[in-house]
Amino acid sequence: MNTPIIQNLDLIAQGKVRDIYAIDEDHLLLVTSDRMSAFDVVLPNPIPNKGQVLTELSLFWFEQTESIVANHLSNNFLIDDVIQNKSEIDYFKKRSMVVKRLHPLPIEA
Repeated sequence: MNTPIIQNLDLIAQGKVRDIYAIDEDHLLLVTSDRMSAFDVVLPNPIPNKGQVLTELSLFWFEQTESIVANHLSNNFLIDDVIQNKSEIDYFKKRSMVVKRLHPLPIEA
């Protein structure tokens, strides 16, 4: 399944796996899709629930390490408050994170 577009938010970047939407000038919504990429190419067949699993893994490790190092997670917004189309809330809630808008380090690992 391709990731639906959130109509009420500005899509500011779309990567191979994640879509980034602006909530306001200080916060972003990171949506992890089911898209699969290999060798910098997005493959035509997505992996069902991949976005949900990647988001859950990320949230787990952010929570486990928050006492060691600060991260970009934000509790200022709930997904239910950000997504206006109520029929899409369940889809996005499982694969999205509200984060602070920060400047990324320009590295690739």
